Amino acid sequence: MIALLRGEVAVRRVDHVVVLAGGVGYRLAVSAETLRRVPAVGGSIALHSHLVVRDDALALYGFASEEERDLFLALISVQSVGPKVALAVLSAGTPRELVAALAAGDAARLQAVPGIGKRTAERIIVELREKVGGGDGDGDEEIVITRADSPRRLARDGLVELGFSHVEADELLRDLVAETAEELLSQALKASRSSRAAAVVEPVRDGQQSNGAQP
Repeated sequence: MIALLRGEVAVRRVDHVVVLAGGVGYRLAVSAETLRRVPAVGGSIALHSHLVVRDDALALYGFASEEERDLFLALISVQSVGPKVALAVLSAGTPRELVAALAAGDAARLQAVPGIGKRTAERIIVELREKVGGGDGDGDEEIVITRADSPRRLARDGLVELGFSHVEADELLRDLVAETAEELLSQALKASRSSRAAAVVEPVRDGQQSNGAQP
């Protein structure tokens, strides 16, 4: 898991940056809030990051602070909120301001974000309101966000990105034990393949028995 990248800014665009580290250029999608803290091309930068695994791509997201990354992870744990929408939310203010809005149940502020309607705004508040705190906007309180980057949560998010429903992902991970998200994800995908293979074979066997088919 790529958790932090430190290097030279090679590309700076409105929605992403490329950080040159160890001779490799890493493309990270970023929010407008993070972009404000990214220096011009040639400058040095350190970004916290999160890797989203898809069946057709590996997408890397960058954040100027751990608080912003934690808020991103909390947002994408909400049903129907994907990484792009989460970045749009993060572009609407600082983590402290957004946490304050969530804690206050300010659905109107979320609805002002492109791509978020009334139902999605209300769902975000319902699911995250109890997970955030410390954001009355006055200044010195520590932002508290229930961390969403446990191995099991990351593996669950990876399964959802691959097309599994939240219920299916939870069922696949329920009895698995591993130390890393990668191990959990690998075990879950193996269990899914085995389950699907069994579901295909069983009806065929039943059909052979009922129709008197020759072996």
